[in-house]
Amino acid sequence: MKKFRKVLDGLTTSSPVNPGGSPACGSAAGTPSAAPTPRELEIQETLMSEHFQICKTVRHGFPYQPTALAFDPVQKILAIGTRSGGVRLLGRPGVDCHCQHESGAAVLQLQFLINEGALVTACADDTLHLWNLRQRRPAILHSLKFNRERITFCHLPFQSKWLYVGTERGNTHIVNIESFVLSGYVIMWNKAIELSTKTHPGPVVHLSDSPKDEGKLLIGFESGTIVMWDLRVKRADFRIYYDEAIHSVSWHHEGRQFMCSHSDGSLSMWNLRNTAKPFQVTFPHGKTQRDGRKESCKPILKVEYKTSRNSSEAFVIFSGGLSYDKAGRRPTLTIMHGKAITVLEMDYPIVDFMVLCDTPYLNEVQEPYAVVVLLEKDFVVVDLTQSNFPIFENPYPMDVHESPVTCTAYFADCPPDIIPVLYSIGAKHKKTGYSHKEWPVSGGTWTVGSQTYPEIIVTGHADGSIKFWDATAITLQMLYKLKTSKVFENPKSGDVGRSGELVEEDPYAVQMISWCPQSRIFCVVGISAHVILYRFSKHDANTTITSLEVRLQCEMEDVISPSDTENTPCYSDPSGLSPQPQPPSPRSNTPDSARDSIPCLKVKDRMIRMPPGYQAELVVQLLWIDGEPPQQITSLDLNSAYGLLAVGNCNGLAVVDYLQKTILLCMNTLELYGSADPFQRLTRSPRKNRQSTSGLTELSDNQVSLDLERSKSPTSGHSSRRAMLQQLHGVSMYSHDEHHITTYSWSERESRENSFSRSRSSSVSSIDRETKEAVTTLQFMESYGRKSDPLPTPCLWVGTSLGLVLIIPMSIPMDEQERQEDPVTVVPTGTVLMLKGSILRFSFLDFGGALIHSPYEVWRDQQAPGDPDRPRKRKLVNFSPSSSQEASGDCHLAVVCSEKQAKVFLMPTQACLYVHNITESSFVLRADVVSVCNSVCLACFCANGHIMTLSLPSLRPLLDVNYLPLTDMRIARTFCFTNGGQALYLCSPTEIQRITYSQEMCDNLQEMLGELFTPIETPEAQNRGFLKGFFGGNAQTFDREELFGEASAGKGSRSLAQHIPGQGGMEGMKAAAGGVVGELARARIALDERGQRLGELEERTALMMSSAETFSKHAHEMMLKCKDKKWYQF
Repeated sequence: MKKFRKVLDGLTTSSPVNPGGSPACGSAAGTPSAAPTPRELEIQETLMSEHFQICKTVRHGFPYQPTALAFDPVQKILAIGTRSGGVRLLGRPGVDCHCQHESGAAVLQLQFLINEGALVTACADDTLHLWNLRQRRPAILHSLKFNRERITFCHLPFQSKWLYVGTERGNTHIVNIESFVLSGYVIMWNKAIELSTKTHPGPVVHLSDSPKDEGKLLIGFESGTIVMWDLRVKRADFRIYYDEAIHSVSWHHEGRQFMCSHSDGSLSMWNLRNTAKPFQVTFPHGKTQRDGRKESCKPILKVEYKTSRNSSEAFVIFSGGLSYDKAGRRPTLTIMHGKAITVLEMDYPIVDFMVLCDTPYLNEVQEPYAVVVLLEKDFVVVDLTQSNFPIFENPYPMDVHESPVTCTAYFADCPPDIIPVLYSIGAKHKKTGYSHKEWPVSGGTWTVGSQTYPEIIVTGHADGSIKFWDATAITLQMLYKLKTSKVFENPKSGDVGRSGELVEEDPYAVQMISWCPQSRIFCVVGISAHVILYRFSKHDANTTITSLEVRLQCEMEDVISPSDTENTPCYSDPSGLSPQPQPPSPRSNTPDSARDSIPCLKVKDRMIRMPPGYQAELVVQLLWIDGEPPQQITSLDLNSAYGLLAVGNCNGLAVVDYLQKTILLCMNTLELYGSADPFQRLTRSPRKNRQSTSGLTELSDNQVSLDLERSKSPTSGHSSRRAMLQQLHGVSMYSHDEHHITTYSWSERESRENSFSRSRSSSVSSIDRETKEAVTTLQFMESYGRKSDPLPTPCLWVGTSLGLVLIIPMSIPMDEQERQEDPVTVVPTGTVLMLKGSILRFSFLDFGGALIHSPYEVWRDQQAPGDPDRPRKRKLVNFSPSSSQEASGDCHLAVVCSEKQAKVFLMPTQACLYVHNITESSFVLRADVVSVCNSVCLACFCANGHIMTLSLPSLRPLLDVNYLPLTDMRIARTFCFTNGGQALYLCSPTEIQRITYSQEMCDNLQEMLGELFTPIETPEAQNRGFLKGFFGGNAQTFDREELFGEASAGKGSRSLAQHIPGQGGMEGMKAAAGGVVGELARARIALDERGQRLGELEERTALMMSSAETFSKHAHEMMLKCKDKKWYQF
């Protein structure tokens, strides 16, 4: 259970801030500096610790590494188990719930208590769990841990409270679902088989009761032995010994015959009248060879045998069974209906499948209507009611991982018109050919909450694609897909340059995205050191993409700190430097060594027809220089009002005017400082010092294993920032050694991301000393470039990996015509602010404490038909200061956050008003200024898994939660905050986890989630008729309680299985368990559940009264009928 630590307001120690603006060692959180604070700055901060609470909200995407599947045919709820112990429950769109076993053991099997609102899970740690689904957050009611035997198969008959559990030893135990204790009734393997049998039959692989008689249990052993066990007389009715191993068994609904699937790719049919041999053996995919033998086939892992009223032919559906000689064929699902055989090829291996039928009763005609197929990386539902077997269109976002996710962005409270526009454009490109019938998994209820606002999630992928998702009201729906690779010519082998070996597999992989929802301008940063600018249009366009080539080169590498290290932000502590990727240099004897002034990819230079949606307008590419590939882009910002785009990497900064398609500024980082450089630097050639050092093998296997060993030590230090960030980018970064090159594609990267080191090795320091100063963050804003500026002007704030902040003022023509023709002037002034650690985020507040947004241009469709003589003018929105700061002029506050600390500066005086050291033992990975509860705060996510929030402007700690104790690389790459107290990250390669850090949203979460269980009357069994009931036996007469109960069977062995009581439904209230509001939420949920139980009791009472009245009526009629009859007339 996660420990939550809330920081009490006001209980902070104070220490002064140095005159140089850099904090003294051990400076406290939220401490006012010695700089005079204006009277007007007495901002009333409204956020308190009580406004924050961490809670998971919903998980989207495909369940990672699925293992099991189950379906409730009455409630129409689907469950998927995973290898990591997760359970995903799906119903109608909006009904989507994720549960997690605390043990993390893989889920082996799932069994619904049909129409009871409960689920049994069997896990790889040999534990059974009973989940209560009658609450919005399911919780474990009971657990049963087996100690001496391993669970292999479970079976729960319909409307039974006794669960059959088969084990690896071949024994079958029986568990009472209500009390979750073992019955004394046990079917031992040596009793099930004949005494003369000399070999063990193997584990139990199948259990099922006969549709004809529930008192008969069919037990299938792995070796091929099948036993029909009579539960009443405790002996075997018959035994079958077959040569081939059994994988699954399926009954005909009449209970007279069953079908088995075997390891040799065969299906065997057995009749209960003659069990000496199968009456039919078929190899569905095995051809007869010349010598008369069947060709060898792969095992048929599962078979389902279902009957239909409309056809005399049954459905036989199975997975596997293909012949071995057909190498390279994809996994298949085969549907046999009479003589027709349909083979459906799947994109991924089949994990499990299940045939959905109209009735839950096994002894009735099944009427199959769909097949749910669970694949390793997909989820498919096939329509059986149509002859061509089309698939249903999946309403869940199961294709998040279609290409590996490389970056994410989260936008809350978007303009209301953006979602319908994106959906209408994206709907034109949807696939067709789906089944026209309604999605069959339609259980549960869900309604859109009252407190909803437009939310959009944007994901970037390894193949260069971008996906826009509608994330409103905790759902996720695909809106629009953009392929950035269409901008470039298809690379030919050996013809197109590569940005180092990194992009050999994925040259278009998306590293960064920047989106302005108001102007609808979208920017994408690719791994091949390119930036693509898109504009949105509702109309087709035939245009040529403009390409600008930028030559960024840095000759200054060594950094020597000034003598006064007290005032500098970069000590010998290596954590003060930045995560900037530098691909390894190609070897000098390769053709790449001759590359110079060419980009990595070739932009299409011809006229291109672009469909409605996002249309590429400009591509900015960094060039190879003297055989060295361009360094990857590390920072980006775009401002639609200014018409400017800024790009930075570890060599320098470039500013582009995308309206005039010109490069305004291209300088290395040192040139930006001028005379104000606080460091002394030595010049050297980029090709110098290429000898091997111990710090260049950070990603080698030995180093990773060494780091992992260190991480197990209780004395290991904080997270290794360099090792983590090197794995994040997938190459031996910061390395100038041509003999140490580590490259792999995104898919290979996913398998390495859990090898995150938690130690700081000595080799890291040597890497840090060789690192260039990189541009880590950029922000366009109306601000002050100099202390003497009387009014704010357009400025570019630049943050570097050494903790330095530069403010670059710009002169932008305001007139529409002049802006298109006159040049924009960019003049670095040398203004420098200093922090400890790499700069991550800028933000700006007015004197009322409100967030100042950057100016933007209102969207206009440039491709829309209009009057050519009167072109539509640009409409700009500039945020003016609030009325609260009229007395203090246009001054504002600048919030600067680095990976170590946060500072608030008063502009234009540049006085540091507040400083807070966020972390000493770790470093911040993500920081954002977000709005929560009609106020703003600074939200931070650290490499050690802590999530923190700080008040603004005083930087008081409000929340500090150790949320993710083991942060891996995927989370570090994809974690992002947004407004409204929400955040997200990629919790697995296929799933997006959304969380909230707002107490208000935690309290309202129960209302936002879908309801898994809805009261539905169980369908009545069909009338079997007098003759069938008389001659065929009646399963209803079988009393399991009499056989398995404690009175007759005794108690089960306590040493065999241990009962563990569950939380009793309290898991669903953990999110709202803080303070008075949590108690009220708990009481409200308890009242709801009590009212639901009372309602069910009332329904049952009414049903009993109705039954009693009917019985009384029939008894009275029988009495009147028989009153005058003599005894011999009966």
